[in-house]
Amino acid sequence: MPIVAHNDLPTLQRLRSDGTTIVLPAERAANQDIRELHIGLLNMMPDAALEATERQFFRLVGESNPIAQFYVHPFTLDAIPRGDKAAAHIAKYYESFDKIKAEGLDALIITGANVTGEDLSKEPFWTPLGEVIAWAWENVTTTLLSCLATHAVMHFRYGQPRVMQPAKRWGVYSHRVLDKRHPLVADVNTRFDVPHSRWNDVSRAQFEAAGLRVLVESEEVGVHLATSHDGLRMVFFQGHPEYDTISLLKEYKRDALLHAQGKLKHSPPFPDHYLAQHEQAILLEWREQLARAAAGGTALPEFPEALVAPNIDNTWHDTGEAVIGNWMGCMYQVTHRERDKPFMDGIDPNDPLGIYSN
Repeated sequence: MPIVAHNDLPTLQRLRSDGTTIVLPAERAANQDIRELHIGLLNMMPDAALEATERQFFRLVGESNPIAQFYVHPFTLDAIPRGDKAAAHIAKYYESFDKIKAEGLDALIITGANVTGEDLSKEPFWTPLGEVIAWAWENVTTTLLSCLATHAVMHFRYGQPRVMQPAKRWGVYSHRVLDKRHPLVADVNTRFDVPHSRWNDVSRAQFEAAGLRVLVESEEVGVHLATSHDGLRMVFFQGHPEYDTISLLKEYKRDALLHAQGKLKHSPPFPDHYLAQHEQAILLEWREQLARAAAGGTALPEFPEALVAPNIDNTWHDTGEAVIGNWMGCMYQVTHRERDKPFMDGIDPNDPLGIYSN
């Protein structure tokens, strides 16, 4: 699904150099019977992960089935504190929510955010995020919600607040497809892996109490994929199929450094089902060196990413790409003709994909 580089966002240039299909406006298939589609990316991630998150979601979009050409429109919330570098990046390359509302979207992705508190309603972004969610419900065919965004909608719209877990759920976990009828899981393995990284959880019982449809679940960490009652308007992820192979490794490095600096109470455990014993041994040795350096006030040892990263297997990207491709295929199916808000003429708003009527 080629992405059209309609601005100079560095993520687009980097993805193109990495081999993702990115086309210039002049190269798009103007003579084909394929309409352009516009997808928003509300990026709520902190500064350090802002551009990496762009790349992860843009890559999933750009590597999916080429049935349409996509313009991706990144934006964020002013209520999220930013440093000077990230603020400059946003000012140069991101769009305003007012512009997004004025021009409209066919689909929307809302990322997670780095929040540890259980009660999201106390976060500074709560009110503006609620405005985006309410607007999307009435004006966007389908919204994909990632992790914290899923938790926010479950709280904001369905009255099902997330619950803090006794231990962090992080690692790569096996999942099983529960509803094989749904086109979002068409032609994917009935068991597949998804990374998770979260302290909080919304349970299957909470999703079902809200009248939502659970499609994919893990025996270890619960629901990954669910949808709104109509099967499309809202798509919920609790896991992170967009993660790069080394995303969890970088998160481990961050937490280990925070612990060495006294900013994190406990030393982080290794992510589940992610690192082999040899790689764990390398990291344990680095962590011991880190503790000695922190205690002695000497230079911190270099993180051994070059020794560990080549031996990490990615067991989730292909399925994540397939699910995103299915999601955009469903969106294309519903949005390829003139809109009649909130869904188009001839489309059942309670079952736009025609899978639950019978």
